[in-house]
Amino acid sequence: MDYPFEKKIIREEETKTLAEYFAEETKSGQIIVINGELGAGKTFFVKCAVSVWGIVNASSPSFAIVNIYYGERKIYHFDFYRLKNKEELFDIGFNDYINDPDAITFIEWGNLIPDVLPKSRIEINIEMPEDSVRNFRFNKYE
Repeated sequence: MDYPFEKKIIREEETKTLAEYFAEETKSGQIIVINGELGAGKTFFVKCAVSVWGIVNASSPSFAIVNIYYGERKIYHFDFYRLKNKEELFDIGFNDYINDPDAITFIEWGNLIPDVLPKSRIEINIEMPEDSVRNFRFNKYE
């Protein structure tokens, strides 16, 4: 995938295909930040991506802050939506998670606490211009 990359999605199956393609190119140690309003499909995208590595139990970490999945890859799945401040992240060892070279880290709602995000990351922004349409924008920062 060349960055920046944009894709207009109309059907859920297209999101699944895009997420699986993205996952196949993702390497251990990468941080993926996914932003979008409620119902945009952030968690669905993560579920589809991690299914490529044999993980079938992915779910939203809204209340837990982070879920850890093990399959062919180790995955950390964060959700910043309910966080009150960045100290909550540091209390659970956020820096240890994002600096694990053997894991892939997905962060939903990263735009809510941008100052904790590493400089090197991939950001996926999902916009919903219409009910059944999703515009995915991928950017890579180094």
